[in-house]
Amino acid sequence: MNQPILAVNDLRKHFPIRGGILSGVTGHVFAVDGVSFSIAKGETLSLVGESGCGKSTVGKAILRLFDLTSGQVVLDGQRIDDLSPSALRPLRQRIQVVFQDPFSSLNPRMRVRDILAEPITNFGLLKTRTEIDARLRALMAKVGLPPDAIDRWPHEFSGGQRQRIGIARALAAEPDLIICDEAVSALDVSVKAQIVNLLCDLQQELGLALLFISHDLAIVEHMTHRVAVMYLGKIVEKGPREAIFANPQHPYTKALLSAVPVPDPEIRRERIILRGDVPSPINPPKGCRFNTRCPYAVDRCRSEEPALRMVGNQHVAACHLIETAGEPSGTDNA
Repeated sequence: MNQPILAVNDLRKHFPIRGGILSGVTGHVFAVDGVSFSIAKGETLSLVGESGCGKSTVGKAILRLFDLTSGQVVLDGQRIDDLSPSALRPLRQRIQVVFQDPFSSLNPRMRVRDILAEPITNFGLLKTRTEIDARLRALMAKVGLPPDAIDRWPHEFSGGQRQRIGIARALAAEPDLIICDEAVSALDVSVKAQIVNLLCDLQQELGLALLFISHDLAIVEHMTHRVAVMYLGKIVEKGPREAIFANPQHPYTKALLSAVPVPDPEIRRERIILRGDVPSPINPPKGCRFNTRCPYAVDRCRSEEPALRMVGNQHVAACHLIETAGEPSGTDNA
């Protein structure tokens, strides 16, 4: 098997809660609590789940926007989570990010030319002004924007155009992996499709690996190769797209998929309504973290944390109630 471009091993990020200057740390927010996955070159892995499940924190931890509590991040065989800032700096070129809000992620005081040129000059990819100008115009064409727009300001573009600029900025560094953190959630429906198609085309052309963080399963189904479902800081199911969408095993995954709109009005899908609210990541439930909302939960679910177990070809799920047939069998709703 080829070495993955990115491997995340038992990643944990616990944010301390401080009560004040004198009281010190009074607890922790268990934002990410033991997440593992890998991404191959040219592959898209989608990290999905409700808001607050920790998926964006995973992306920021990979980017080393803060230090990890524990775990490892391995880029192309080299561990990067324990590197000093100076040792990490040249490797940042290989991992770039496209943020959710295409307006706030662009400096309003910089023209598009300077925004795109910044990573090129920071990493020393090109030296002369002529080479940089040629590269910038090529980037604009690659993301579907006219070359003369390079001298305009971010506020002169629409939301979809600004996101194309954000993608061009990520491409300027010539990365191996791009983390798309809710990259299309702030866009109109028609523009979403255009940006997703652009990302797919760029991936095929450049061999990019994508970590696509999203709560929009309809978009995920269109573009991903594999899916990892997160709930309250943990991955509860992971597998190929076809397996997740056609044969979900975890009750939480089934509930998420039941809410995805069906394009054919003749097809009716039974909606699974989860009871209660998502528990606080400050004090997550014992046992399975989903047990407080799961319609199948039994006593074992409330006391013993389930491990990810194989339920199909490259398909794993963390549920005590999955038998060899792959279906939850519990009926205790108490």
